[in-house]
Amino acid sequence: MRRKSLNLGILLPLVFGVLILDQVSKWYILNYLLKPGEFIEVTAFFDLVLVWNRGVSFGFLGKLPMDLSLVLGSFSVVMSLIMLIWFFKSKGPLMHSGLSLMIGGAIGNALDRFRFAAVTDFLHFHWAEYSFPAFNIADSAITIGVGLILLDNFWHHKGAKNDA
Repeated sequence: MRRKSLNLGILLPLVFGVLILDQVSKWYILNYLLKPGEFIEVTAFFDLVLVWNRGVSFGFLGKLPMDLSLVLGSFSVVMSLIMLIWFFKSKGPLMHSGLSLMIGGAIGNALDRFRFAAVTDFLHFHWAEYSFPAFNIADSAITIGVGLILLDNFWHHKGAKNDA
């Protein structure tokens, strides 16, 4: 019973924390800060912008028709359920944290797709001629989650190799 409560002690705060931060930040950007086409220069390399992303992460496939938004949103929900199953079958705080961040991010972006037929992106980094595609808190959580899972796998693989 202790393991299940420990699992939920990681899962619930991270999933709901990401979801709340993501949705509140998007709500604030949409209602108080920006209109489409506007931007706020925060630093020489970082702006707040409003971009409607119909594609997937970091603007990839950004020209997809709006009709596919429901499909992508549904796919995000299915992937969240798969990651939830993976969460309860896996061990370790890095793996659990990574999966929790990814679940929260996937649900946050799915909510946008169901409500707006696109994902609200607003964080934009650039330097000289290079411009990184705009993204949001959910995208950041998913990226960090993938990094934690890779780190967990690297450590476990390295430990198994040393034991051989």
